[in-house]
This record gives sequence, C-alpha cells and structure tokens, in this order.
Amino acid sequence: MGRLVPAVTRALDILELFLDGDGTLSAPDIVRRLQLPRTTVHELVTTLAARQYLVPVTGQPGRYRLGVRPYQLGSRYAEQLDLAAEGQQVARSVAETCDETVHVAILEGTDVIYIAKVDSTHAVRMVSAAGRRLPAHCTSVGKMLLASLPESELAARVPDDAVLAAMTPDSITDPAVLRAALAGIRQRGLAVENRESNPDVSCVAAPVRDRTGEVVAALSISVPMVRWSEERTGELERLAVRGAAELSERLGHRSAA
Repeated sequence: MGRLVPAVTRALDILELFLDGDGTLSAPDIVRRLQLPRTTVHELVTTLAARQYLVPVTGQPGRYRLGVRPYQLGSRYAEQLDLAAEGQQVARSVAETCDETVHVAILEGTDVIYIAKVDSTHAVRMVSAAGRRLPAHCTSVGKMLLASLPESELAARVPDDAVLAAMTPDSITDPAVLRAALAGIRQRGLAVENRESNPDVSCVAAPVRDRTGEVVAALSISVPMVRWSEERTGELERLAVRGAAELSERLGHRSAA
C-alpha cells in the first residue's frame, strides 16, 4: 500500500466533519475539532471552496456548508450501486461468521424474491436459490418488508379478506393475525419466522435501507431446527442487524446513531 498524503487526509477530515451537526462550520470550528493549525485550515478550506466542495453560507460570513461537488460524486456512486451484488458480498460475510444460510430479499407485490444467497457449509442446511419467490407472509424477510410498508399500502396489498396461503401448519393465514405480528415487528425492527415456510427451518431478518432511509430489502439468517435454540436466537438477531446495517451503509444510508 502506498503512503497516505497528509494534505489529502486533512481535506477529507474536514469534509467528513459536515456529516454531523447542522451542516455548517466555520474555520475556527474546524481548527478546534481537528486540532490543526489555523493557516493549514484556511488553505484547505480555500482550496475546497474553489473546487466547489464547500460554499460560503449566505448571511453568515466565515461559515461554510457542503457544495455541489460532493452531491455529484454521491449521485454518481448511487447510480453504479447494484443491490444484488452488494447484498451477495454482505451475505457472504455474515455466513462466514455464523455458518448458516443467509438471504437478501426484496418485496414484489405480496411475494419476496431472493436476490442474494450464501449457503451454510453444514450438511444439514436450508435449500433454496437466488431468484426464488415465496409468499411474503410466510417468511421473516417478507414479514420484515411488509411491516415496513405504510399502513395504506399494506392494506392495499393485504386487505381484510385476503386469502393467505399456508406453506406449513405454522404459517399465518389470517390477515388480522398477520397485522398484529407486523405491528410487533415494526416496533422491534426485527422479524422472526418459526417454521412458517419450512417445517424444519426458522429464520431472523432485519431491514436494509437506502440512502433516503427507505426499506428496500431485508437480510435473513436461516437455521435448521436441529441448530435453533432460544439462546442462539439473540446472537443471530444481532448478527442480522449488523449485516443489514452494513448493507444499508453500502447503499448510502446513515443511521441516526
């Protein structure tokens, strides 16, 4: 790896300061927060402003906000993102940690479509494939995605008289029961499926958000019942949340934390 260039590092440190707070900073603010010499900060800010990475705040002399150039770069980055490809990479990382099957899925109508999948190396594991479609109400990813819909949209997709097909004896088939389950999922920010799509498998899922904060996918970890336990559920939930957060970050989302 080549040597880091101090001036470039400092310029990027300045730009990253604008990710927090009210989005405006003065040169003294930057000096104080980065502990850099005033002359260095003045030169860097002047250069960044000349290249439209920073612009003066109207009516507030000496204060700056982000300019158009970071937005253009971010937009270009967003254009080349591939949810399936990014999801596959994150799913692989999660699967390497827990050695269970990991999926990333999107919602289409009342079904989920798996767009990424990494298998467990165990002899006993969930059998599925990227591209497979399943009823959303029977899966953890599907329930997570349904729970993320606005109430009006959820009602349109799953009306009170909807016929919900059962995949196993544990599948939810009553729209009212489904809505109650989705309310709990919405509150927790996590979905759990206990043998609802496969009598031998349980799953946990967490939401994946894009740069606007909208839920665009869900990441799940599927575990055969022979390796499922109450003690392990918490560990898998935390891992699913971390994986979904990593994928969200790759898509440009910044968490409130």
